[in-house]
Amino acid sequence: MAGTTALVLGGGGARAAYQVGVLKALVQCYPRNHHIPFNIICGTSAGAINGTSLATHASCFHLGVRKLEWVWRHMQTSRIYRTSGHCLLGHLLQMLLRVMQPSHVNTDASSLLDNEPLRQLLNELIDFERIDRNIQRGALRALSVETSCYNNAGSITFFQGNEQAGNWRRARRQGRRTRLNTEHLLASAAIPLIFPSVKLGQHYFGDGSVHQLAPLSSPVHLGADKIMVINLDSPHKYSRKEMAYHPKAASLAGHLLDTVFSDTLNSDLERLERINSTLTLIPPNKRQQLALRPIETLVLKPSEDLSQVAAPFYLDMPLPIRMLLRAMGIMQASDSSLGSYLLFEQRYTRALITLGYQDAMCQIDDLRHFFEL
Repeated sequence: MAGTTALVLGGGGARAAYQVGVLKALVQCYPRNHHIPFNIICGTSAGAINGTSLATHASCFHLGVRKLEWVWRHMQTSRIYRTSGHCLLGHLLQMLLRVMQPSHVNTDASSLLDNEPLRQLLNELIDFERIDRNIQRGALRALSVETSCYNNAGSITFFQGNEQAGNWRRARRQGRRTRLNTEHLLASAAIPLIFPSVKLGQHYFGDGSVHQLAPLSSPVHLGADKIMVINLDSPHKYSRKEMAYHPKAASLAGHLLDTVFSDTLNSDLERLERINSTLTLIPPNKRQQLALRPIETLVLKPSEDLSQVAAPFYLDMPLPIRMLLRAMGIMQASDSSLGSYLLFEQRYTRALITLGYQDAMCQIDDLRHFFEL
């Protein structure tokens, strides 16, 4: 494999199970004891969790994918956030009381759901010490986790890498070397209003997709010249007839999540394609003088509307959560995509893994060409 290859995993809550299906197809192209075919792994939100898990098994691609698949195939919503009726009601009452108190009286984070189970799950499953060992052995060059800083409305990339990986700073985005831990992953996956923000040092952080102006900036700064992107943006198959009424809050929430998780990544991919086209007009020796290089990309994304994939499994969600969503106007037949982000149930995640696997197998020739197999 020539060059430095990066894997970029976008965010999307429960939709991130799709990424495992893509990796499951790719791993079949390699021997059982082969290391991961990526020098750099960059993740955002749920994609950061998948990427970190994979990085801990950088020396054995098959083992890393098998572990990820097992976790997602046996997923339950209660492993991500509290779902019992008394816990949910108590949490919501606490949030209501906090709203009525002055900000200096109660400084705890507010959120619709309590994701303490996710912290416990990450502590159980991810051995962060393995990341440093894999970097020292050369099995991995760098791992990055995207976050959004609420203090300065900027995008902060926390990364762990070898001596070649250095900090960077651009307008409203920067990269900081650190030793990654569970709190960085919780911060990256803290969907605004749904999950609580996380304090790292003196600043407060949330989902990495919120302030992410250039999702492909991190792999480029870390030295990648080839980037494989697993994007969770899916085609929408809703009717295009004129709307008789104003869109409901549930639909607007779904649109906002779709925008946060996908729009900037799609825009950055278009920007990179235009830059690559421009570079072809510059002589190679001039490009070297200007330290410019083309970046080859391969993008895989769902072939089906993931909201439609989630709909048949809506009743698998715990009853208290369904009641909460119903209060927000979200039911099984709703056109909101919000449920597809929060439905962490195994029948749905298994369907996503299968879809990801099938989509990747349809592009297996492109994958082989990209990785020069």
